[in-house]
Amino acid sequence: MKPYLRNYEFPEKLSDYPNGTYFEAGFLVSKNSGWRSKRPVIDRTKCINCLQCYLYCPDGAVKRKENTVAFDYDFCKGCGICKKICPKNAIEMEAEK
Repeated sequence: MKPYLRNYEFPEKLSDYPNGTYFEAGFLVSKNSGWRSKRPVIDRTKCINCLQCYLYCPDGAVKRKENTVAFDYDFCKGCGICKKICPKNAIEMEAEK
């Protein structure tokens, strides 16, 4: 199932699209996790709360909570970008159960 976006009118021509990031985080309104094979898990002993995972997540599935981050698994597609970008290797990708 393809994820749905909030009510949005797409430009008619490619040249009408803006450069750079197109949608703000949290624009998905349907769950995106049904086909995920791995999920990110944070090792809190390694995490330095740099927020790189939050900034780079393409689905806005990393949420800031007080002095740490948490994954919103309803919208995480398991792409692993957060793991790749983490400077302290605090994120591991675990197989879905």
